[in-house]
Amino acid sequence: MPNLILPGADLVAILVLTAGVYLPRHRRTELVPAFVGVNVGVLAVSMALGSATASVGMGLGLFGVLSIIRLRSAELSQREIAYYFASLALGLLGGIGVGDPALGIGLMVLIVLALAIADHPWIAGRGVRRELVVLDRAVADQASLRAQLEGVLGATVVTADVVRLDLVNDSTHVEVTFRPGKPDAAPDARVLALRSDAGVR
Repeated sequence: MPNLILPGADLVAILVLTAGVYLPRHRRTELVPAFVGVNVGVLAVSMALGSATASVGMGLGLFGVLSIIRLRSAELSQREIAYYFASLALGLLGGIGVGDPALGIGLMVLIVLALAIADHPWIAGRGVRRELVVLDRAVADQASLRAQLEGVLGATVVTADVVRLDLVNDSTHVEVTFRPGKPDAAPDARVLALRSDAGVR
């Protein structure tokens, strides 16, 4: 029975992490089965490796390769990657275990608590969103770019990182961090000027 303490604690921890922390904040239900599935899969295989003659290091290396393939096969934000690896870490703690079950449970609590705090809106930025925006115009000037983005998004731009500036096809790919809400009047005026210029040419 004591051998089931850490696996049970792992299942509680992953449910708290996904249903109590991630889902209420981000509402991406399609990632919940991925987080839980990865956690339970790592838990089951690491427990099996612990009771077999196979090397635990070989098992961890296998899951490292699988995690790289998984992360390369879909677009995940840095925040979701953090949840993904937290799920892996919880599964490993529950499956491989540590000498003292209290230490293992404490480490699980630490992982969940760390993500709950680091991903809190007060720290991550309340109401701040990040999107990839493609503009049908090549804009090299940073001030003009921010003004046009604020006009298109109807929001206040926090950061605008140009991913690709295509002068041939006249387009700009931008990673934009913005806060929904009406931007200042000055950027709006610049956007009107930009649109006027676009209509003249």
